[in-house]
Amino acid sequence: MKRLWQYVLRYRLRYLVGTACLFTTASMVMAIPYFTRLAIDAIRGGAPDATSVVARCAGAIVALALFQALVRTLSRTLIFNTGRDIEYELRNDLFRHLETLPQAYYQRQRTGDLMSRLVNDIGAVRLMLGPGILTFINTPVYCTYAFTLMLFMDVRLTLAAMVPFPILLWVVKHYSRAMMEATMRTQEKLADMSSFVQEHLSGIHVVKAYVREEARAETFRELNDEFKYESMEVAKLRGRVFPFIRIVSSLGVLVVLYYGGILVVGGSLTLGELVAFIAYLHILAWPIMALGWMITIYQRGRAALVRLGEILDTVPTIRNRPDPVIASGLRGEITFEGVEFGYASPGNGHPILREIDLRVPAGSSLGVIGRTGSGKSTLAMLVPRLFDVTAGRVTVDGIDVRDWELQRLRSGIGFVPQDPFLFSQSIGQNIEFARPDVTQEEVMRMIEMAGLDADLAEFPHGVETQVGERGVTLSGGQKQRLTLARAVARDPRILVLDDALSSVDAATEKRILDELEDVMRDRTTIIISHRVSSVRLTDQIAVVENGRIVERGTHPELVELDGVYADLYRRQRLTDELEAM
Repeated sequence: MKRLWQYVLRYRLRYLVGTACLFTTASMVMAIPYFTRLAIDAIRGGAPDATSVVARCAGAIVALALFQALVRTLSRTLIFNTGRDIEYELRNDLFRHLETLPQAYYQRQRTGDLMSRLVNDIGAVRLMLGPGILTFINTPVYCTYAFTLMLFMDVRLTLAAMVPFPILLWVVKHYSRAMMEATMRTQEKLADMSSFVQEHLSGIHVVKAYVREEARAETFRELNDEFKYESMEVAKLRGRVFPFIRIVSSLGVLVVLYYGGILVVGGSLTLGELVAFIAYLHILAWPIMALGWMITIYQRGRAALVRLGEILDTVPTIRNRPDPVIASGLRGEITFEGVEFGYASPGNGHPILREIDLRVPAGSSLGVIGRTGSGKSTLAMLVPRLFDVTAGRVTVDGIDVRDWELQRLRSGIGFVPQDPFLFSQSIGQNIEFARPDVTQEEVMRMIEMAGLDADLAEFPHGVETQVGERGVTLSGGQKQRLTLARAVARDPRILVLDDALSSVDAATEKRILDELEDVMRDRTTIIISHRVSSVRLTDQIAVVENGRIVERGTHPELVELDGVYADLYRRQRLTDELEAM
């Protein structure tokens, strides 16, 4: 709740004006029973000017009703819109915070759960800060006004009317905690369901290929049943609270009618005063009846804040140091000095990389090759500091990557991940993502370099063709080539290709590598691959096995060494010969 105050304080003026409007509205609402009392007593008393009194009272009531409607509208607009504005700012801040969290954080989280918090939980906070605050202010204001006026009219009648209300306060306190716990469970079940749907739709092609539609539908039904059950539990709690509040309010009216009737008959209370008193009791009953709804809104918002706090309280482990290095540009020299790395997550306690020592001079190329699971991709992600080393250090231009300003470091690196990711935009827009000021001629040159020019002619709208979510309309090879074009379009000093050609055929690979020779000139390039053909022309090659560098040298040197690299080379040659048959 403390974090929320910084948002509320930004809009304190709006809340203050809205609160003033609520006080004004309450004052006018309280005046209406007063004029009603005057009119009734004038009629009943048979005063000679009764008609004039009734007319004046009626005019006052109409004027008060109209004016309080205008002021009420203003108060609701101010408070509700403020809730919307805070929702907008909180959602933006949460999104920005998510962007600062490291890659390791997302490996532990479910995308659907994060989406649920970003949308549903922030919506619950908005309800608490809009309608919730309005009700929270209205309740004590109306209760104080009505109770005070009732005391002025008749203390004994007021005390009699209040007899059932302590029971109401006990019920509210009793159900408040239960409502909080039930609401938390409901929001967690909604997050589970959102995560399942997001994952299911992303992998719908796999579901269809394995004919698992019925099984997945059954799993979704079970999740939906759990969400429905928890939602019904919340509804049951609300269903118990609201009727009880109405019963208590009705008991108060019954007491007033009985005891007030006796007072009217006895002459110690006028009929107009009794009618006004009952009106004040009804005014008092409305905010008390709203307590149940207010509790629901508050507990939903509180539960949402707990879930949002779990994200906002997560401190980014990869962030700029107090005085980061901000150089004008990168030369591109890379060194790995005694590097060790292990994922700090359950099931991944063993080190992935051990005792890695490498030096890549500026403008040269390094090939990193190894079998699946050897740690090659992890090595690639240490250069742009997507992960931090466990021991040792990685340097760029002699400076530890942890000392570089993150934006400056990463803006000088073109990174092609092992799993190509494309945005749901056009081919051209995906390339422009790397450098918004790239020209159309440069886009076409990047497409040609990546070997996509022949494919482009087959696309219905050329470079403007939409690739779909995550590039679903493209083949695996086309996606890899497009991500390669995007990385090169950035014109980086360092180019890191993590198995960027694993999904293309041998002929296309050769063409792309030929094109890359010009691109790699005067750039530091690291090519990660499990195929010898992708790394054989690099200036040096490092062979990774079980997280260690077991061999290093040039292609001819490693073939002559007749070790792991030579074995991989022979296997690939055999595979190529079989495919050529």
